[in-house]
Order: sequence, then C-alpha cells, then structure tokens
Amino acid sequence: MGQGVKVVYDSVGKDTFEGSLACLKTRGYMVSFGQASGTPDPVPLSALASKSLFLTRPSLMHYTAKREELLETAGELFANISNGVLWVRVNHKYPLSQAAQAHLDLENRKTTGLVVLIPDGVEL
Repeated sequence: MGQGVKVVYDSVGKDTFEGSLACLKTRGYMVSFGQASGTPDPVPLSALASKSLFLTRPSLMHYTAKREELLETAGELFANISNGVLWVRVNHKYPLSQAAQAHLDLENRKTTGLVVLIPDGVEL
C-alpha cells in the first residue's frame, strides 16, 4: 500500500499532469494522450529520475502509418468488440440531417461519450 500505480493514462493534460506523475510507483509509466485542460508545463528530466519514470506522448498515426498496421490494429479492435473484451456505448445518436445540431451540442458541451451520425432512414 502507498507504493503508487504502475501506469497512468492522462487525457486531461495541464490540470492533472503533475498529480499523474506523483501517483506513479518506481519505474511507472505515464501515457499522456490528451490535453483537454491545456498543454502541461515542461518537465525537467530530473522529475522523472527521482523514481526512474517513463513518460510517453503517443500519436495514433505513428502506430497506423502503414496500411498493414492500420488493418491489423482495426482487426484487433473489432475482434475485441466481437468477443466482449471491449464494449461500445453510444450516448447520442443524430440523423445525418441533424449534423449541424450534433456539432452545436458538441461545441456547447451538451454531450458526453460517443456521438454518432446515422444516415437518414437507417436504424441502428
């Protein structure tokens, strides 16, 4: 107890960055993949050295740059959905004819989670 966690996945950025680093155990990994609250302040290497931490900022395009990589990654994703390892919860559905409203709702933070536009006349 009190040793910290092995991995932190931080999608918030500036507001949570330091806390995310602080809660890691020795040789822990921090994966920063978003910055909803802004870009984190620069991190001196000495901040990582105190617990031999690993810090990464991955970008999907570097993992799917080649068509084979994209197909493999997509295949794994859909297989995991089919097998029940992952599940997809669509929180909001809009007919394609209401795309402008969907965008307004997104911009005005009236939505959470997944938002899907469905072609008019198609039932899901």
